[in-house]
Amino acid sequence: MLHTFVALVQDKPGVLTRVASLFRRLNLNIVSLTVGESERADTSRMTIVCEAPETAAHRIRASLYKLEITIEIDEVSRSQAVVRELCLIKVAAGPNEPNGLHSRSQIFELAQVFRAKVVDLAPESIMLEMTGSSSKIEGLIQVLRESGYTILEISRTGRMAMRRGKHTSRVLKALGTAEDISGPAPSTQLAPPPNLSTVETIDGEFAEDADHEDEI
Repeated sequence: MLHTFVALVQDKPGVLTRVASLFRRLNLNIVSLTVGESERADTSRMTIVCEAPETAAHRIRASLYKLEITIEIDEVSRSQAVVRELCLIKVAAGPNEPNGLHSRSQIFELAQVFRAKVVDLAPESIMLEMTGSSSKIEGLIQVLRESGYTILEISRTGRMAMRRGKHTSRVLKALGTAEDISGPAPSTQLAPPPNLSTVETIDGEFAEDADHEDEI
């Protein structure tokens, strides 16, 4: 199961190493990791997507919050947040391709269907830019390959997520969430995990590794 965590962390050297080391100790694979400036000064916003059992989400969240570089941490689901990904795809479209120069017009048509943009046109290739969900990007890549086009390069940013605002009950129902509109609105602020004092700590080697990383 994929889990998406949004963290506000201190903007200083070594933060990425600390987060990556934590997931290594938890024996979890990071599917994607996106980092950039946030609305706060000297603070970076980090979106982490990892694959883990459903019951492990609370432990991961608590472990991330225990890092001194973490300011706030939250886990968001697909129905609670807007999730997007940016992808650049370079496709071979020269005269030596199977469809020749006609392949360019066909790629333009595919781009329109998937709402992608042509951002570069060279004698031998076309570069597409696409923003959307991971499934939509995978769909374009699959269609290009099954249509016989040669994909030269692919660059993806990984997921970026942000919690939704307050919506009506009809919108919440369409999103597949069981939240009641009469109840409290979902918080747009990140918050620390509850009952941290009762959360099971990770291996004791964590402290030793952290000291070692600080020395480096």
